Amino acid sequence: MESISGSSVDSRNTLRGINTTPLLARIESYEASEKKCISDVRRTFCLFVTFDLLFITLLWIIELNVNGGIATRLDKEVLHYDYHASFFDIFLLAVLRFAALILAYAVCKLRHWWAIAITTATTSAFLIAKVILSKLLSQGAFGYLLPIISFILAWIETWLLDFKVLPQEADDENRFLSIMDVPERTPFVQPGPLSDGQFYSPPESVADSDEELLDDKHDPEKALI
Repeated sequence: MESISGSSVDSRNTLRGINTTPLLARIESYEASEKKCISDVRRTFCLFVTFDLLFITLLWIIELNVNGGIATRLDKEVLHYDYHASFFDIFLLAVLRFAALILAYAVCKLRHWWAIAITTATTSAFLIAKVILSKLLSQGAFGYLLPIISFILAWIETWLLDFKVLPQEADDENRFLSIMDVPERTPFVQPGPLSDGQFYSPPESVADSDEELLDDKHDPEKALI
């Protein structure tokens, strides 16, 4: 009996260890992600911010090359900057937006939206004022393209951070805390295959067998059968 009960306890301990394995795996996965520089979704956001800068830079270089050559247009738009006719300030705005967002969300790892709110509001106000006050719309397709693309990319960055990055990181942290708050004594055994040691039949007693033999002797018909 002691061996049977011992095997039953061992089987329960084994099941407990098996069923806690996925839970421990999730905890270890979260702890490993915390040890990384940034989370995967935050890395995607930073990658899109980099794409914003590179795309605006590419469009500005194309505009310089189309409208008279890069060297000539750089001298006119940068060294002799004119707010009403230059695209250099849109490129500089993209550089400042990139530096601010990378510093806030990649280096400092902020978990608040105030930094991107400032960059998006500043970008939107500057672009709207430039379109109204400058003469970009009279300079061909790039007079429309650069302000519109810069405006759209800034708001896509805001959407990514506010609806993807921050909520997902908060959900991951809350899930981890809820798992860690579970009491250690809570059983984690789930329904599953049971071992042979958990099922056994009690041995027949000697008294019961003697009574059956006496009944057979007093009952001749049963004995003949």
